[in-house]
Amino acid sequence: MPLLTWNDTLPGRPRRVLVAGTTEWQYTAKLGDILHSRADCVLWLDHPRGLVMRQVVGRSLARRIQRRQLWNGNVEPSLWTVFTDPEHVVRWAWRTQGGPGERVAALLEQRGHDVVVVRLRGRRQVARWASRNLSGQRERW
Repeated sequence: MPLLTWNDTLPGRPRRVLVAGTTEWQYTAKLGDILHSRADCVLWLDHPRGLVMRQVVGRSLARRIQRRQLWNGNVEPSLWTVFTDPEHVVRWAWRTQGGPGERVAALLEQRGHDVVVVRLRGRRQVARWASRNLSGQRERW
């Protein structure tokens, strides 16, 4: 896993990013284009909307029914908030489904010859790819 540490004197500037590692594209708010401009391989989990929504709705229901703590003591809000809160995770998942594809297209347009994009659609493809490419990798992390 990459080690990201933040320099408090220069907000948004990492002190150190390991050259080899794995991260999520969600760090772009803090890192800008540092990660994707240096990536040599992008693993794109492009799951079908049905799978994504089943996972998100199922997880939200289970968390709400079981009153599971999420972070900082937070719990899943009332299920009614799916209809009243535009930022509810279920609505967010539906709205942002195509976002990663747009990011990957932009990356390929900028750096198409310098980066490999592996597009995986569904759990079976992820499991197959991981078993072929990640066997023995944990020991190195």
